[in-house]
Amino acid sequence: MTDPAVDAPSTGSAPGGLDLERLAAYLAAHRPELVAGPLTARLIAGGKSNLTYLLRGGDRELVLRRPPLGHVLATAHDMAREHRVIAALAPTEVPVPAVLLLCPDDTVIGAPFYLMEKVDGEVYRSRSQTDPLTAGQRRDLAMAMMDTLAALHTVEPAAVGLADFGRPDGYLARQVRRWAGQLDRSRSRPLPGIDELRDALAGSVPEGANAGRIVHGDYRLDNLLAAVDPVAVRAVLDWEMATLGDPLADLGLLLTYWDVLGDSDAADGNPVADGLGPRAGFPTGAELIDRYAGRGDIDVGPLHWHVALGCFKLAVICEGIHYRHTLGQTLGGGFDRIGELVAPLVEHGLHAVRGK
Repeated sequence: MTDPAVDAPSTGSAPGGLDLERLAAYLAAHRPELVAGPLTARLIAGGKSNLTYLLRGGDRELVLRRPPLGHVLATAHDMAREHRVIAALAPTEVPVPAVLLLCPDDTVIGAPFYLMEKVDGEVYRSRSQTDPLTAGQRRDLAMAMMDTLAALHTVEPAAVGLADFGRPDGYLARQVRRWAGQLDRSRSRPLPGIDELRDALAGSVPEGANAGRIVHGDYRLDNLLAAVDPVAVRAVLDWEMATLGDPLADLGLLLTYWDVLGDSDAADGNPVADGLGPRAGFPTGAELIDRYAGRGDIDVGPLHWHVALGCFKLAVICEGIHYRHTLGQTLGGGFDRIGELVAPLVEHGLHAVRGK
């Protein structure tokens, strides 16, 4: 999950979560060609999930990704997996940044990290960015988003070296168990209805006929770098939860952002969902589904269970962010309202899992 840009340039010292002196020494020893001058950094996304920094060394700009600060949930922030899937997708039709270096050594900056090329484009995450777009640009951008998701789901994992990237069998049931476990590790306050939603999902897992595709895990508009003149998706970002599984999980989560949070008063001005969905002038979720179905070979079938899973997953993520915020372990702004999103997500998830 990408955080709001906080535009926090370093002034002689590194932004939180980054030791510039040790990083510069590591690059000088291992990849000196990547940096041609004093190293500076700016936090461009931080606190909710993996942290993203813009590095400048001379006239070259690079992007660094590392896990979040504190309360890191197991398997959720694996730099090697994220690096691997981006590298594997480079020769496909799915636009991704070029990866340059993976450092598994957590003694360099305090956590494993990787570097990738900076891709020019805009991350559309707020109404202040999307409102100036024309109706045609918003529609074209939404359709390009769906075309890119369909392209991802048509990639044959074995053809790009990802045959062992996950365990497709039982993927949906494991998703329920996984996020239930994450909930238990993030729970710090009463959350009415969330246990009922968990149990309802666990008791009604569908067959998962589409299993075995590459799943992004958090696909949405503001996890893309895009352009509008002309409209294009230039890079898909934030692959930390990618695996092999049922692609309808991606579609269900996208619809959760689009139709659930995008139509919730709690999302107004909130960094998770502000600027998304029909209320922001974009096409409806039904139009997104039609576009996706027409571009790939996935049988979308009934999606209500997958939307319910998306609601549960996003509620757990928001609760984890809320918990980290209460501990003072978030970087950037806007996190004081993240906890407000949990209740409407749980409520909609309960309706969805019942087929309503």
